[in-house]
Amino acid sequence: MTRTRLPTEAFLITFDTGDGSAFRRPRGSDGYPPYDIERLAPQKGAERLRVTLAVAGFDENELDVSVEANQLIIRGKQVEREEVDYLFRGIASRQFQRIFAIEDGMEVTGASLRNGLLSIEIERHDPVHLVRKINISVAE
Repeated sequence: MTRTRLPTEAFLITFDTGDGSAFRRPRGSDGYPPYDIERLAPQKGAERLRVTLAVAGFDENELDVSVEANQLIIRGKQVEREEVDYLFRGIASRQFQRIFAIEDGMEVTGASLRNGLLSIEIERHDPVHLVRKINISVAE
């Protein structure tokens, strides 16, 4: 896996790792929350990836995962808990947004939160090659 800096704000996720462009990190990224991208064993003819973000302290209702225009967007916003009287506060409640650009044909199939890790499953099925007959009209 190769990481190269990119001038945009979105990370690019592809299955093609031949040219080093599979995983790109934007300039100015603060690295929060940290994440992993792993290739999983193919299943039922589909290539699979898992994106895992370390989101300790977030509840599932404080996280949002959406796909919009070939972008996987993950947002987190912790709700301030007023009933807590902190003697020391070392765990910041901070917002974040991570954007991953996903290539055509990739589908987000699910997300799960366990032990402070948000895991998002992505699949790409073998492309279906359609043959379509085009009728030729004759000008009279």
